[in-house]
Amino acid sequence: MPRILRILNRFNLGGPTHNAAYLSRYLPSEFETLLVGGSQEATEAASQHILDKVGVTPLILPELQREVAPWRDRDAYRRIRQLIREFKPDIVHTHAAKAGAVGRMAAADAGVKAIVHTFHGHVFHSYFGPLRTALYKNIERYLARRSTRIIAISDMQKQELVEQHRICKADKVSVIPLGFDLSRFQEDQQAKRTLFRKVYGLADDEIAIGIVGRLVPIKNHDLFLQVVADVARESGKPVRAFVVGDGEERERLEQRAEALGLSRASGPFFNGHGFGHGVNGKAMVPRATVTFTSWIKEVDVVNAGVDIVMLTSLNEGTPVSLIEAQAANRPVVSTRVGGIENVVLPERTALLSASGDAAGLRDHLMRLVNDAELRTRMGRGGWEHVRERYHYTRLVNDTAELYRSLLN
Repeated sequence: MPRILRILNRFNLGGPTHNAAYLSRYLPSEFETLLVGGSQEATEAASQHILDKVGVTPLILPELQREVAPWRDRDAYRRIRQLIREFKPDIVHTHAAKAGAVGRMAAADAGVKAIVHTFHGHVFHSYFGPLRTALYKNIERYLARRSTRIIAISDMQKQELVEQHRICKADKVSVIPLGFDLSRFQEDQQAKRTLFRKVYGLADDEIAIGIVGRLVPIKNHDLFLQVVADVARESGKPVRAFVVGDGEERERLEQRAEALGLSRASGPFFNGHGFGHGVNGKAMVPRATVTFTSWIKEVDVVNAGVDIVMLTSLNEGTPVSLIEAQAANRPVVSTRVGGIENVVLPERTALLSASGDAAGLRDHLMRLVNDAELRTRMGRGGWEHVRERYHYTRLVNDTAELYRSLLN
């Protein structure tokens, strides 16, 4: 029976965790999988419920952490080499940058038969300055030479890796989009919408705009706040914004919201593990233009409750938040970066603007805020677009077929 050692940086609320969980649980019985991951960062919500839901128990390596630290990375390398000696995998499959670097080096040095790496995103622009970016590109080129196969999660990402950043040749890259169980986004939508809007004190005529993700510079929440402030001021419509997530930028972004004239509330009776009901079952959140909710694991409730989902990132791989928004029949307003054009249907399920184009995003958001029929029409096409393309069974089948071809 072929053995797969699957290594992930860390388990957070994102596409890599879902990807690793579904592949570890649902690969055909001809494969045996050991899932390994790094320890959780303090600013990120735990994703243990994702693993628990599918019945996967990972092995946690405290040495494997996101930040570059040579002494700790050396310990992670040694620990993975030890695991390879004990588990004797036929394939080592790494996900994301740190696991990809340490895991591939250990696998190559140990003589593993096949080494696979999935790029869930990349840091080749908008993260660092030119010198550090060039260094990371050279490291990835070296690691690609030591890899049997590279997986890109969209056609656009493959084009970037091969043509724009020249990480490896095209014949080494397979495109396998992410996969999820999206059925919950179609279930009990009205009940979930009622719950969300009651919890946050939303009136029936208020238009809720959500953005879901880590509060880090690459997500460019400043642009989201600016666009929302402009639309709230100019549209004459009752607009409310919800920033769902947490991270290093939260305090600064809250200050930025105030500087833009946005009143805000933090949702005091949401405890991070589920929705509360205030005092005597009545919502207590004051009416506000923007609410920082922190992490909400019931993202299906969030998507049912909002009317529009936005993304303002400077760089993306395959953004899970936009897949989930479409699964919930919500229209999207986003920047056109990374693999986003492969995730949505431009002008059909999403309105896209260039990175940093505040005027374009404002115009697109204004169109949706002012036109309820357009919101309904664009949202309606989302589920049909994502339900098969991003279902986990397709992910599992594609990956199993790749593994068989490598082993043969």
